[in-house]
Amino acid sequence: MARRGWLVWVVTALTAVSGCGVIGGPGGDDQDRAHQQARDALTRYDQAVRDAGGAQSFVPVGDLTGQLGDWELANGDNNKQALLAGRVVVDGELAAGQTTGQVVWEDGRTQPVAVLSARDAIAQMNAVVGDCSGCAPLQVTAARLTTARIPTTRGPATAPAWEFTLKDTAVRLTRIAVAPAIVVTPPSWDPDQPLALSIESATGATTSQQLTVAFTGSPEPGSKPCGADYRAEAVESANAVVVIVIEKRHGFGESCADVGARRTATVDLAQPLGGRAVLDVQQGMPVALTVTG
Repeated sequence: MARRGWLVWVVTALTAVSGCGVIGGPGGDDQDRAHQQARDALTRYDQAVRDAGGAQSFVPVGDLTGQLGDWELANGDNNKQALLAGRVVVDGELAAGQTTGQVVWEDGRTQPVAVLSARDAIAQMNAVVGDCSGCAPLQVTAARLTTARIPTTRGPATAPAWEFTLKDTAVRLTRIAVAPAIVVTPPSWDPDQPLALSIESATGATTSQQLTVAFTGSPEPGSKPCGADYRAEAVESANAVVVIVIEKRHGFGESCADVGARRTATVDLAQPLGGRAVLDVQQGMPVALTVTG
């Protein structure tokens, strides 16, 4: 899936291995700020769960709007900007579709869900903030209900989705069509000055009190120049876990290449993970979870 959605965004900002803007060592103001940021993220997520009726059995990760095909050269820039600005309009009648469906996970689990109408799905696509002064809107001429694969806080799943045909282009748009939505609004932040490393995914069992998170860090361990070691801390609520990754560098002021590698860290939880989401500390958004049991 591509673009923005009504639920979640996963931000995987690369952090220079020199450690700029990264929490390092025990204690300190940055670590206190990170814990406060984590608590704020839990407050926002807990409220979003309450607003959605208290259930979080299906929580997609990433953008819920997708694109099939590439924009043609003749109108590609206009169409791209119109999509980013939420300028999608309906030209004529659309298929009614069905009102119920199901989400199917790769392990065979299923969950019955309510299905959005095509017009409601388009309205959610348009619920974005963007500037598209003078660009022509995208015109939807037809819609069909299908399915799409998307990562969730419980592993990859296939969910009901609308596929939209557009006027004057072969590109089609898709939109996950599950309701109600857990809407999390991230705070404003400066990607050039991250407070902490952004986790990209998590792995763990629902019955376990250990969780492993993956992130981009130094290619080398802390025993080598420009290297770093990592540990993780968790801030928890009944609905989610925010993981803070703390870096211990080989040394400060080293001149290092701005190259990152996939690293992992394991964190101990106060309670088994259960059905809780795992959130990234930077924006408080859920990340994809691989459930091992």
